[in-house]
Amino acid sequence: MSTTETRSITRELKLHAMLLGGFVALLWAIELLDFLIFRGSLDALGIRPRTASGLVGIALAPLLHGGFAHLAANTVPFLALGWLIMLRRTTDLVLVTLLSALVGGLGVWLVGAPSSVHVGASGVIFGYFGFLLLRGWFERSAVSIALSLVVGLVYGGMIWGVLPSRMGISWEGHLFGFLGGVLAARLLARRLRARPADAVQGRPLARRPRG
Repeated sequence: MSTTETRSITRELKLHAMLLGGFVALLWAIELLDFLIFRGSLDALGIRPRTASGLVGIALAPLLHGGFAHLAANTVPFLALGWLIMLRRTTDLVLVTLLSALVGGLGVWLVGAPSSVHVGASGVIFGYFGFLLLRGWFERSAVSIALSLVVGLVYGGMIWGVLPSRMGISWEGHLFGFLGGVLAARLLARRLRARPADAVQGRPLARRPRG
């Protein structure tokens, strides 16, 4: 491996660390402010199903958590699954995050229990899980299939989180976040197939000489 390639990989890894670490730091800062200053009242800004004010929670809910234990439980899978998504393209994380948050949030708003409030990044995390688990199916490449198998083996137990389990757990957010990640896998695979092979590999396309 050349020095240029090593430097490029190092820069990419630093970018990954900055993006994921920065977002996690933001989540912990918000939870700390909520604990010290707002005394937990920020959680009221989460998703309230079928209410006009609850629509704002679709954007805010992934940033809010019901305590430090809740946030700590989400931090490790967020970092691990988020980094696996960025291994191929850093920009993939943006689309997967947005679709997981949007589909997950709308799903919760539509079918969530009345008078409930939903907060937490777990819907986005389940979106990451759904994306990585199904990407191999949609792309049909050896690398993506191998990664899907690894994610299934390591995190396969998460799939039970999309079913109603116990009180206080937003299985609706898990389910619809997962579906948002699956949708992202399908859209990105379709875009990947639409590109010429040389463009995907980063090589300039040869042009035919004009007659």
